[in-house]
Amino acid sequence: MVKDNNKRRLIGMTFQQIKDIVAEAALPKFTASQIAKWLYQSGAASIDEMTNISKAGRAKLAELSCVGTMPPLDCQRSKDGTIKYLFPTENGKFVETVYIPDHDRATLCVSSQVGCKMNCLFCQTGKQGFEGNLTVADILNQICALPERDKLTNIVFMGQGEPMDNLDNVIAATQILTADYGFQWSPKRITVSSVGIKNKLKRFLDESECHIAISMHSPLPEQRLKLMPAERQMSIADVVALLKQYDFTHQRRASFEYIMFSGVNDSMVHAREIVRLTAGLECRVNLIRFHAIPDVDLPESDMKRMESFRDYLTAHGVFTTIRASRGQDIFAACGLLSTAKKAMQGD
Repeated sequence: MVKDNNKRRLIGMTFQQIKDIVAEAALPKFTASQIAKWLYQSGAASIDEMTNISKAGRAKLAELSCVGTMPPLDCQRSKDGTIKYLFPTENGKFVETVYIPDHDRATLCVSSQVGCKMNCLFCQTGKQGFEGNLTVADILNQICALPERDKLTNIVFMGQGEPMDNLDNVIAATQILTADYGFQWSPKRITVSSVGIKNKLKRFLDESECHIAISMHSPLPEQRLKLMPAERQMSIADVVALLKQYDFTHQRRASFEYIMFSGVNDSMVHAREIVRLTAGLECRVNLIRFHAIPDVDLPESDMKRMESFRDYLTAHGVFTTIRASRGQDIFAACGLLSTAKKAMQGD
């Protein structure tokens, strides 16, 4: 169902907000629970589908609101089964979302912003510039309107944008995903990524139980600054020091994302510094192969070097994996998402 601009969008509403609209429509209080279940557990795409609400009640509700799901406008399918979807947003922009099936797992890589302010050297989204935050409804629409919604096992906030730069809406979305009235997901099925933003990262760690994934990409401050301007406002040393204040020895997980560039950040000097930096922190490191983007002269590390790097970290007590690259042929792999061109075509 396409959003009606004259009506309030039900997806993205908290239980209290749903109760407020139920009161405004003069419907019985228990209707709020029915609506929430239809929205977040049954996946209703229209108010008419909410059949345990009276016909008159549905008519009253429809006067004020719509479900507000907006289906993807386009999709691209990779030879490895990955699917990249193009979703519209409330403000007429576009955002990309990636569905990644893998045997008994199915992960959705969701976006939190249109474009990104962080401007990391190796990321296509950053070249797009920043075009706006996604609303809670826009974030959840990537799940609610996903054709494979019922197959999902995990969600990662690793699409377009910096989640901590849209923290209110990201936290609200994860709360609906994990709430009893909402999707009823365990927070352990959700990972939120960040470059590390002062105060925002701490707030997320305090207010959420979801996993955290930090974009490291170099443990050396001066080099990380060249790759990631965000190092200036919150250094990787400060990020790790903050993480060490929290308990990751049980179910909640802290991880570091590390894209490897040949001759840049893949030496044993870097590996030793990661071991030193993370000492005392229960964490894992995910090594990622770089995918070239236009006008960026960064060569990718070969697999032998990545394996040696992994083996060194593992031998020194840092659990390390090499992440399999998915969807590269449809530009859906790490760092390749961008909707700038599509947005211009849609204007």
